[in-house]
Amino acid sequence: MLLGIRSFFYNVFCFLDKTLRSWWITGWLPSWCPTSQSQLKDAEEKMLQYITSKFCRQFVHISDKSSLWTLVFKGPMENKTPLVLLHGFGGGVGLWALNLDSLSQQRPVYAFDLLGFGQSSRPHFNTDAQEAELQFVESIEQWREKLGLESMIMLGHNLGGYLAASYAITYPTRVKHLILVEPWGFPERPDPGDQDRPIPVWIKAIGAMLTPFNPLAGLRLAGPLGPTLVQTLRPDFKKKFAAVFNDNRVTEYIYHLNVQIPSGETAFKNITIPYGWAKRPMLQRTGLIHSDIPITVIYGSRSSIDGHSGNSIKEMRPNSHVEIIAIRGAGHYVYADQPEDFNQKILRVCETIG
Repeated sequence: MLLGIRSFFYNVFCFLDKTLRSWWITGWLPSWCPTSQSQLKDAEEKMLQYITSKFCRQFVHISDKSSLWTLVFKGPMENKTPLVLLHGFGGGVGLWALNLDSLSQQRPVYAFDLLGFGQSSRPHFNTDAQEAELQFVESIEQWREKLGLESMIMLGHNLGGYLAASYAITYPTRVKHLILVEPWGFPERPDPGDQDRPIPVWIKAIGAMLTPFNPLAGLRLAGPLGPTLVQTLRPDFKKKFAAVFNDNRVTEYIYHLNVQIPSGETAFKNITIPYGWAKRPMLQRTGLIHSDIPITVIYGSRSSIDGHSGNSIKEMRPNSHVEIIAIRGAGHYVYADQPEDFNQKILRVCETIG
């Protein structure tokens, strides 16, 4: 019976996935989903209206006809090592709206949309996990070169933390300090027999059915119902910014970020295995991060992310500086859940770097 249900849904999703792909090719999907590049730009602009500091926006052109959309905060102390912010999966520069003013008071701050996300170019990624990861890393290095940054304090949230660590392994002389905020992709997927609560069969079946498809394909398939779907399923995003925004601009931004061409989203799928684990867990390579690079790991005390990775990193680097910070009352989106506490913790960490 279970196999029959799985086969039915698999065929349905295969049909829908092929349909979505053909719609992108013919250009019809953008008209099905109430979005456009200009609407994404407007949605981001509304997010950035909260910022009072002076900053500039620019596309930084890298190789392969791609460019990374970038916010630059020079601040009063341009000679200090810049802080570079890497957002997580499905995110964009606008989600740092509660942090950029504070963080840019003591040093230059750069925030950019990762390749394949936000307003950055959305190229084709290699289907091989290692090659796709390398494409992300090389895009960051090309971005650094174009801006002429000698070295950086790299702060990455979620997927951004994974990519920041990968970048530090590949280009160690360019990283002065590595700040991993709720990083994704560090632990290995546990053996089913080792889990305290085994994954139910029905979840395994759904996971197997959805494996061939992009994580957010359903949002695009929802078409004109997509914006309402985001507001209904993720009302927490609006609440996180409720102190400064009393409208739906946050959920609108989230929507427009994630119904464009699924480039980075596809790359993310290609570097994962079922239930959201990394094909190439970063803890297996943490020992390759140069011992001279300090690491700070930040978690929200109420997060569902496994915080043991921070302890594992500390154990693997006995002769290096590793600090673990818990932000009380914060979940996975720690920078938005408790922005003032988060900002102060980051500023304190950055004080140790010139």
